[in-house]
Amino acid sequence: MPGPGAARAAVERCLARIEQLNPALGAMATTTAEAARQQADACDRAAAEGRWLGLLHGMPVALKDNIETAGVRTTSGAAYLADHIPNRDAPVVSRLRAQGAVLVGKANMQELAWGVVSTNPVFGQCRNPWNPERIPGGSSGGSGAALAAGMAEGTLGTDTGGSVRIPASMTGVSGLRPTHGRISIRGITPVSVAHDTVGPMARTVADVARLFAALAAYDPLDHVSRDLPLENFLPHLGDGIGGVRIGLARNFFFEDIDGEVEAAVRAGAATLEALGAELVEVTLPGAETAQRWTTVMAYADACAYHRERLDAGPGALSEPVYTRMMMGREFSAVDYAEAMRGREAWRRALARVFEDVDVLLAPTTPRPAPAIADDRSLHRATQDATRFTYGGALASIPGLSVPCGFSADGLPIGMMLEAAWGAEPLLLRIGHAYQQATDWHLRRAPVLT
Repeated sequence: MPGPGAARAAVERCLARIEQLNPALGAMATTTAEAARQQADACDRAAAEGRWLGLLHGMPVALKDNIETAGVRTTSGAAYLADHIPNRDAPVVSRLRAQGAVLVGKANMQELAWGVVSTNPVFGQCRNPWNPERIPGGSSGGSGAALAAGMAEGTLGTDTGGSVRIPASMTGVSGLRPTHGRISIRGITPVSVAHDTVGPMARTVADVARLFAALAAYDPLDHVSRDLPLENFLPHLGDGIGGVRIGLARNFFFEDIDGEVEAAVRAGAATLEALGAELVEVTLPGAETAQRWTTVMAYADACAYHRERLDAGPGALSEPVYTRMMMGREFSAVDYAEAMRGREAWRRALARVFEDVDVLLAPTTPRPAPAIADDRSLHRATQDATRFTYGGALASIPGLSVPCGFSADGLPIGMMLEAAWGAEPLLLRIGHAYQQATDWHLRRAPVLT
């Protein structure tokens, strides 16, 4: 049970950071300060009466701005939604509230979740707290930057092809993409319903685990929701990882990457081995083409959802997003059919690999956060950053990114762990064990020093 006044104190710390740092970083799109104070006070009154409100009692949480919040502007970073105020909460928001979370506002994001640069015509460029001249990753860049800058203790992002894991890696926090269908995506502006997920983010894996436990539930009104059993895994988070088999790919995932990234990730693997895990080299047939198949499906799905706006020309969308999204119209029905067959083969290949290992380990991104550049860099930056994350999305498997080091110029490096369908508790146990043995997640961005 939190101590007297703990929730209000935590919220005030976050609101002070928002006031101090957000003008320079652009991590938060909208702040709900007074409502957050009222919610925090309610949490503290409950604690004083001996009542525990749930797993997230008093945790200050920020939500990506494509997640509907009743009475609070939800823009998805799009000009045509700049004044959109929903009249109901998305189910994930209701679940957060039910578990005692305190909502401090909405996090900035890439326009319509379409890319990794995290800029949009409504709130502008989100910047990386470790170096404001670098991108924070995306599309949930504000969700990662807000954590790294101390503006929230937990955040929600969305991940279609890497949009939780990439900003987690580039801002030095922890982020989980759950099994597709594990957490409701109803009430969220879609990119590709076949791949979209909601993902919890926090500085520590332990907090990610609490958020995940609060959010994971079957939603019968969500067409892609899956009724997957979830044991009470939180009491076993610290059970250790002795005997866990961790696969390192011989192909693709360590090719054409920054040398510092490779060194940090392999050192992370060695740490897990020292904690009792077994490292196993594996081959992943089809890894080289997974990004291609994901691209075809996600682009086509986005074009279908935004069909009317694309038909109307670039006026409703920014030119870079419009141009990149229009690339989806170059794909044919045959291309989509081939992508579906490719996805089936890739899932089968991973199922065979998961008979021999429990998890896969790889870099989250090939390089640390690139510099903020002109708008023409959107497609190029996104192609590079998603090279290792698209495969997990295509397969619908869960993936966790944790900080595992820094580049020579002080930029965070992320290590990605992926497991078979429904195995989030195992990923979280491994990530927690790693963070108990390392301090990368405890480092503070320069803006906080």
